[in-house]
Amino acid sequence: MPAETPPEHPAAPSGPALLLSGARQADGRAVDVRILGERIESVGPAGSLSAPDRLDLTGYLLLPAPTEPHAHLDEAFSATPPLNPCAEPDAGGSAEALQRRITEAALSGLGYGATVQRTHVRIGGAHGLTAMTAALQAARALHGLMELQVVPLPGTLTGRSGAEGRAALREALAMGAHAVGGCPEEDPDPDAHLDAVAALADECRSPVDLHADLGDPRRLARLAAVFGQFPQRVTVGPCAALELQRPEDATRAIDRLASAGMAVVLLPQSGYCVAAGRGPGRARVAQRAPVRRLLAAGVAVAAGSGALRDLANPVGRVDPLEAAFLLAASGELDEVEAYERVSGAARWALGLAPVLVAPGAPADILAVRGDTLRGVLSGGHSRVVVHGGRVVSRTSAVREFADTTAPAVPRQGRSGPVPLE
Repeated sequence: MPAETPPEHPAAPSGPALLLSGARQADGRAVDVRILGERIESVGPAGSLSAPDRLDLTGYLLLPAPTEPHAHLDEAFSATPPLNPCAEPDAGGSAEALQRRITEAALSGLGYGATVQRTHVRIGGAHGLTAMTAALQAARALHGLMELQVVPLPGTLTGRSGAEGRAALREALAMGAHAVGGCPEEDPDPDAHLDAVAALADECRSPVDLHADLGDPRRLARLAAVFGQFPQRVTVGPCAALELQRPEDATRAIDRLASAGMAVVLLPQSGYCVAAGRGPGRARVAQRAPVRRLLAAGVAVAAGSGALRDLANPVGRVDPLEAAFLLAASGELDEVEAYERVSGAARWALGLAPVLVAPGAPADILAVRGDTLRGVLSGGHSRVVVHGGRVVSRTSAVREFADTTAPAVPRQGRSGPVPLE
């Protein structure tokens, strides 16, 4: 993944400075971080800096704010009982109702620390551009709190029946979509679907973000041929079916992804299911792409959440730390490599420069109560989120235990549990 550095001459800051005081960096040093405007002005040893506004973060770990690279916020909260795992999400609802749903879902992710989120939204057919309109309105309303990127996800783009989908995709780009989306596995002609996406992206000089499982070696070869060294950023996910290929096919597939220079987004948290066959009786097989082999081949790998309490994952949440935790807990990666998948690598997949806890960097920071990265991935619940130089979210978790000296049945007036945090 190419290295990028913050601009040397940022815009002139305005407003009072903010001091984040006494937190630890990942290397164990306790530091002060002074923020001026939307950027970090300076970083020094704890107690060495001052500012008019001071936030004491003693006991917290400072991290570059994570990013959610692959969500479906227009389908969030749609898993209502009785749950039929083979049913499709309900795409109905007004633009206003969808905007409320997308906004609530995005704010949920922001509370976990995701200051940048990319959502795919369905367009065309019965969906029209309702979800696209709602997502863009939500993005505008959330500006200043976070950055929400919107990618239109069309169905059929080929043949006569695909004319409507192509027109909707073009209109979505004119409305302000952040990338050309595609879902080749939902099109009767997946190869032509890829050609249509590539032609429009080339015409508009737009990035590409494909929703694909990549279970077919021939189709993956076609994808690599179409988008190999494409002039714009190309991202593909969740790639859950790579592991279903024969070992020799999977090796060739990974090499093709590496040579094409595409970014791959995995969804370890969602337990993304590969649909085997079509129709209401199709089986769903949980799979996860081989992250170690992808990284060893030089593929740029990011990780996201994917589903937020929808039919793909009825208990999902947009928590990048949980995605990193699952990569580390499974033994796929160590905690540093795992967090990189949801921070620097995720931003790279979205075409953004990395954020660092360093002078000159954008002031996008996640502070989590804990001393080490391993510790906060295991259970960092109290969080402070900084975006654009200001605190945009705070979550304070309090853990309590019963008083062991108290009788089994508490007496009236006796004090209750003692807060520990």
